[in-house]
Parts: sequence; structure tokens; C-alpha cells
Amino acid sequence: MVVGRFLPLARQLAAGYAHTSESFDDLFQVACLGLVNAVDRFDSTRGIAFSSYAVPTILGELKRYFRDKTWSVRVPRDLQELGLGVERAGERLTARLGRPPTVDEVADAVGAAREAVLEAREALGAYHAGSLEESRSGRADDDPLLSVLGCDEDGYDRVEQRVLLDGMLRRLTRRERDIVRLRFVDDLTQTKIAEEVGLSQMQVSRVLRRSLDRLREFLIEDAAARDEIPRAA
Repeated sequence: MVVGRFLPLARQLAAGYAHTSESFDDLFQVACLGLVNAVDRFDSTRGIAFSSYAVPTILGELKRYFRDKTWSVRVPRDLQELGLGVERAGERLTARLGRPPTVDEVADAVGAAREAVLEAREALGAYHAGSLEESRSGRADDDPLLSVLGCDEDGYDRVEQRVLLDGMLRRLTRRERDIVRLRFVDDLTQTKIAEEVGLSQMQVSRVLRRSLDRLREFLIEDAAARDEIPRAA
């Protein structure tokens, strides 16, 4: 069979990605799938050798596998391919130079701009997601990363309190709401508020006291109403 004859070719192309963290068996299976697709789609009337058609088909299947299945975070296809190329070029240059290559040396090797190489290196960080259970420093006796990420979030409580307060304020009169806002939001003195609304300072003081008393009553009523709601078992 044609597939059996060209299995060594599929194995060779899969081996080209052996430097990645993916298992060779998985890569070989993907390459075999590409080979089967090449057999199904090959048109012998075009006058080209089967191997010339099979190689890009198998490589395309392998690249698709890396693009769609192995990245923890989806990044643009061209950036994925450049990132893998940068990684391979870095390994080759390190072996040849006996030291890690500079960004400019890698850029020359892959034929890309320096900024594109830096962006591709950042993209490689999306290939595998780090575990929150890993230690912060890499030492086994260090605290996990999760220990410094977790925190108490009081924002939800503030949102609930704001919604409750807005509902209670709507039960005040327009003048009462304006005076409460000027005092506790705009932080004006009672004298300044009196000038704003055309009342005496004494009248403003009485309106504020009455408004706060009413808000306190609304709060007590709301709390009592919630306690009367049957709780789910």
C-alpha cells in the first residue's frame, strides 16, 4: 500500500518536531493522518511526484495540530509559527555558538524584525499554562503561587450596599436626596448647602437629620423583610 510505503517519510517529518514537549507517538499519529489525507487527495494526472505533494500536506497537519491542540492560550497563527521557528533557531545557534544567541542573531536567522522575535518569545509563554500549585521560586519547600494570588474581595459587598442605598434614596423626596448628595457625596458644609438650595443652615440641618432617620428606618425594614423570607433547606 502507498501509506505503508511512505510511513518512514511521515516518521521523519514527525521527528522534526521532537524538540517540543509533545510525545513522539502523538506527533507520528498526526503525521500518519496527514499521509492518509495526502493519499486521498493526490491527483496523479497532475504529473508531480507523490512525495512532493505528501510532504507539505503532512507538515500542514502537524502545524495545525500545534496551532489548535497544544497551545494553552490561542494566539495568531503567524505568531505561533514564528515562535516555534524562533525556538528552533535559538537551539541551533546555541549549539553552534556555544552560548545563547542575541535577539538580533535570532532575528537574522529567521528573517524577522527584532520586535517580531521579542513578541514571538512572549507568545511562547502561552504554549503551556503554569499551575497555581507550583512554588513561586521553583523550590519544593516554597509556598505555591496560589498563596499570593488569593485575596478577599469586598467589591461585591460594596456593590450590594450601593444598590441597597440607591433603592432607599429613591424613597426620599427630591429635596432630601439633593441635600444628602451635597453633604455626603460632594462633601459640602451645611452652610454651603444652604446657599445652594436656598434654605437656612438650620433648615438644612433638620432635613439632613430627618433624611438620615428615614434611611435608618428603611434599612431596618429591609433587614426585617429579608429575615422573613424562608431560607432554602
